[in-house]
Amino acid sequence: MKKIIFLGFVIFSCSVISQHASGQYYFYNDDYYDNPVLFEVGLSTGAINCLTDLGGNKGIGKRFVKDLNTGYTHISGGAFITASYKNAAMLRVEAMFGKLSADDGVLSKVDVTDIANTRFNRNCNFRTNISEYSAVVELHPLFMFINWESRDEDPPRYSPYLLGGVGYYSFNPQGNLNGRWIDLQPLSTEGQGFKEYPNRKPYKLKQMNFPLGLGIKYELSTLFNIRAEYVYRILTTDYLDDMSTTYIDQSVYQNYFSGIKLANAIAMSDRQFNKVTVAGGKRGSPKQNDAYFSFNLKISMILGRERIR
Repeated sequence: MKKIIFLGFVIFSCSVISQHASGQYYFYNDDYYDNPVLFEVGLSTGAINCLTDLGGNKGIGKRFVKDLNTGYTHISGGAFITASYKNAAMLRVEAMFGKLSADDGVLSKVDVTDIANTRFNRNCNFRTNISEYSAVVELHPLFMFINWESRDEDPPRYSPYLLGGVGYYSFNPQGNLNGRWIDLQPLSTEGQGFKEYPNRKPYKLKQMNFPLGLGIKYELSTLFNIRAEYVYRILTTDYLDDMSTTYIDQSVYQNYFSGIKLANAIAMSDRQFNKVTVAGGKRGSPKQNDAYFSFNLKISMILGRERIR
């Protein structure tokens, strides 16, 4: 997948460079010509969080940011390369790395209602590192719909934009058991892959996602841009936190596991304080897939402008 994304970027770059070969330079300022095709290389940092079945705020589970617990926000970082055509449309290839986590125990810090108490009693937590590689398109309306070359005024130094694309990410949810972090996917905590639960397939730890977002770019100087943006990732899984549906009959674990793995599977599939497992009882909610998102600050160096001689 990384090779496919990289190949797509190379093809795009070659196509716009070929257009540039027969194109015209135009004045950027008194010192530089602007090349219709520009490149940027840069670094990104930001705050990353997730919306899953775990944790959240007190009361009835809500949608989107209303159920977000900001205390589990982590730092992310990455690097990117961008190719742009006349500052209007840009293709960006980016690598991003971060961490996600959530914990039902956070509800003990608030006035736990009867409804939230069910989640608190579930007593689950997770963490995972995220590695993401994406190719996204930035669309800049101020440059798409206005021909600044034909106007007497200079183009603005700021540019709001929309972005969308495709990503490929890896994750590996872990749960804490008595101070030990244990990989959850191999334990089939909801019977994934068991013949007793034929509709529950094992989930993959490397998947596609679909980034969508918006941002604003500001040109600091002839050589540097900065961006501030929000990016939401649409996922195709509800198992980012290893939780989605119902508790299973724990006796089936002995048909598949033994030793430490058997003990870990039984312990991690049901962490309830009351330790009363009801097969088919609600553990998570499959109505909506998990998601993660980030607020990013980016700085990049502009390549391709020609100094006036």
